[in-house]
Amino acid sequence: MNNTWLIGAGNMSQAYIKVLDEIKNDYIVIGRGEESAQKCREFTTKSVISGGLDTFLKSNPSLPTHAIVSVSSDELTHTTMALLNYGIKNILVEKPAGFTVESIKSLNNLAKEKSANVLLAYNRRFYASVYKAKEMIEADGGILSGNFEFTEWSHVIENLDKTEAAFHSWLVGNSTHVIDLAFYLMGKPKEICSFTTGSLTWHPASSIFAGAGVTEEGALFNYHANWESAGRWSVEVLTKNHKFIFRPMEKLSVIKKGTVKEEEITDIDYTLDDKFKPGIYKEVETFINGDYSIHCSISEQAKMIDIYYKIANYK
Repeated sequence: MNNTWLIGAGNMSQAYIKVLDEIKNDYIVIGRGEESAQKCREFTTKSVISGGLDTFLKSNPSLPTHAIVSVSSDELTHTTMALLNYGIKNILVEKPAGFTVESIKSLNNLAKEKSANVLLAYNRRFYASVYKAKEMIEADGGILSGNFEFTEWSHVIENLDKTEAAFHSWLVGNSTHVIDLAFYLMGKPKEICSFTTGSLTWHPASSIFAGAGVTEEGALFNYHANWESAGRWSVEVLTKNHKFIFRPMEKLSVIKKGTVKEEEITDIDYTLDDKFKPGIYKEVETFINGDYSIHCSISEQAKMIDIYYKIANYK
């Protein structure tokens, strides 16, 4: 029987709880502070333990089959490593799992050493819109080219309560939601040329981004983002018959070859994305059932972290 430790008792954990309850998974929640734990208790009938993971592990609890890591971004690496060292074999961790090249590659090495599955929670891969697009793309014979934008709203972000590490690594910690989806659809970069300029007080490495390249599948791509101006997240991919547009990314529109009209695809079942935080139901269900075919593995993230650093101009 599957049973799960959910590490963290914040708002994101409540989204996981809703799915775990729906799929009737046996779980406990392990939080740190009593205040967040108490809020979580109001949300679930399952056990919610406060005091943090390190304290909990000292009680020598029985191993669960799965763990979900939903702690603050600066604790993701430490928490995941603690779970690996305790012997847990299947772990779903909130992106990006770590801010530095060293932390990601250390996690990957430890996961290999422990023969464990560590997966990153890039929930946009599991949107109903993405499932439908994948189906139509396959029918069209694959993607020929694409582009994406990961503009962030600096005027909003600069007022958030985040650590300096989170701010300085914002592209890895947040913008990779877009970049991961783009390369999930088009294939991983085989060659990439990246340019940056500008800086922000909260993100000194860069503020304007542009680049292009070719994927391992032979699709050409380009990207742009300007964190000093206006814009939004979007992904566009082109096949021989369609231009597929994710803008907003939860929805799918197309332009058919020989036309200029952008039309929303209406025959998509959004039931799960409406009932739960979009993408989370399928992400958790496949994780618990052992189907990792769509998930981003820690080994995949270890390969991509160098690309992300290049795009962001991180040193």
